[in-house]
Amino acid sequence: MSTTTQRKVEAKGVEKVLVPPQPHVPAKMTAAVLYGSEDLRVEQISVPKVSADEVLLRVRIALTDGTDLKVWKRGYHARMIQPPAVFGHEVVGEIVRVGHDVGDRWTVGTRVVAANSAPCLRCYNCRRGQENLCEDLLFNNGAYAEYMKIPGRIVRENMLEVPGQVTDEDAAQVEPLACVLRGIHEMAPRPGDTVTVIGCGSIGLKFIRMLSRRGFRVIAVGRRAASIELALRMGAAACINSAEIEDPVKAVRELTEGQRGADCVVEAAGTTLTWRWALQMARRGGVVNLFSGLPGGTTVEIEPAAIHYSEIKIISPFHHTPRFIREALEAIRHGDVLARDFVTEEIRLADLPEAFRKMKSRSGEIKLAVRP
Repeated sequence: MSTTTQRKVEAKGVEKVLVPPQPHVPAKMTAAVLYGSEDLRVEQISVPKVSADEVLLRVRIALTDGTDLKVWKRGYHARMIQPPAVFGHEVVGEIVRVGHDVGDRWTVGTRVVAANSAPCLRCYNCRRGQENLCEDLLFNNGAYAEYMKIPGRIVRENMLEVPGQVTDEDAAQVEPLACVLRGIHEMAPRPGDTVTVIGCGSIGLKFIRMLSRRGFRVIAVGRRAASIELALRMGAAACINSAEIEDPVKAVRELTEGQRGADCVVEAAGTTLTWRWALQMARRGGVVNLFSGLPGGTTVEIEPAAIHYSEIKIISPFHHTPRFIREALEAIRHGDVLARDFVTEEIRLADLPEAFRKMKSRSGEIKLAVRP
């Protein structure tokens, strides 16, 4: 609920409602529009119109992430975005327009974080508590712009007010953190477990942070000295630089009790090689969380007998649900994840095309803050 409220006064016996002044919203805005593979253009387009159950945000900040980088490379996403379209989905904004059917829950001036999707809550999967697999999952993109429209279903189910003490940069991390928290929930590590996290990018580091905060012993596997250093800061008990050793699988096992392997392994690097490593690093009876996605048509060679006779449990959590969006914002409110540990630079919207070209070469950027 916004702290900005409507006030009632009486004048000559007639009750009147004083509504906060509506901020000016221009007809045009600057936005980053994706036209195809690595074809991103910053241009002037019309500000979206809101329907009765929608709201319009003035974007305060948007963050880059690995999913957006993949979309930029491929030029589309089968479920999330079809070009030409404004993209970007990690966003914090201020409400500047409210549809007349939204009701009094949301008012102009409220600072909110809006998730990039919302389930229907009616389909078979939703009724089974698997809202992330909703048969009509509604996705929303458009954060790389001055203004962003939030569809009614997201307004109702997956838009939250940002607590006053939480910064824009911190709050904008809600969506990826929600995916991580659900990944940990599905993996269900036990007290005292050793968890190996492969990949020390933004997602891997969030896994390391939240797992270590919850008391698990974390072994991090990365490829760059800077990422290894960050993993240690996030709470990793041990780190392995896979670029410097011949056999990362053996190195991980040597750091576990009896060299049995890790109780749980999170694959967050997104390569066929690291998928194979994950399966080989787990102990008998362990859990392998194949968290990162691979391009369609990719195949990974595995040894079925090694999985079957070791009773390896394989999971591959996808996306988030409203429950974990809320848990993520609460974790951020408590300071479990801070933007300063992940956001390396703040850039202008006009700089975004060049920023993606730099990220393609993996030149060290972890996460960029875009402030339209």
